[in-house]
Parts: sequence; structure tokens; C-alpha cells
Amino acid sequence: MSLQAYQKAQRSAENPRDTEYRLFAQVTQALIEANKVGRANITQLVDALDWNRRLWSALAVDCSSKGNQLPDALRAQIISLSLWVSRFSSDVASTGASLEPLIDVNKSIMAGLSQRPAT
Repeated sequence: MSLQAYQKAQRSAENPRDTEYRLFAQVTQALIEANKVGRANITQLVDALDWNRRLWSALAVDCSSKGNQLPDALRAQIISLSLWVSRFSSDVASTGASLEPLIDVNKSIMAGLSQRPAT
């Protein structure tokens, strides 16, 4: 079986929580790699910031939809984090602020996603 076929089968078998974790892991790894090279590779930095911002923006849009079943307080917190991510990403791009806070937030979300709810 080809790698693409395996990856497609894996994605179709994932539950939404696992998919979100995998996406956060990929985005966070891109931020970590961009942090290692810093401004030496500005394209890599901007791409990682943009990918992370788009992820958080998608989460905010989902949390603002009427069909979202998360508790209202959690939805508000995710939207608030999304706004912070957007503002802080701009700071990183314009002033050279550290990527560490963005990486830390993503890792915290990943830790929460990796916990299994009680059945």
C-alpha cells in the first residue's frame, strides 16, 4: 500500500479529537522549526505563523456557529485565544517577538486533546 493510501485510510478512521490533535501537532512542529531558524528564513517563519493563525481562525469560526456543542464558556475561551493568537502573531512578524508563547498555547491544547473523556 502506498504512503498516501495509508494516510488516507488513517484519516478516515480518526475521530475528530484525534484529527484536531494531529493538526495541532503538525502546526506546532512548523512553529518549532521556524523558531529554530528564526529570522534567517523569514518565509518559513511567515508560513508557520500563517498556518497557525488559520488553524485558530477556523476554530473560532466553528466555536461561533450555532451548531457547536461545546459549552458556551469553552467556546468563548477558544474564540478569545484565537484573537490573542492573531494579535501575537502580528507582534512576532513585526517586532521579532518569541514564538514560544504560541508554541506553549498549542502544546497546552494538545495536552487537553490527548486526554480521553470518561466513559
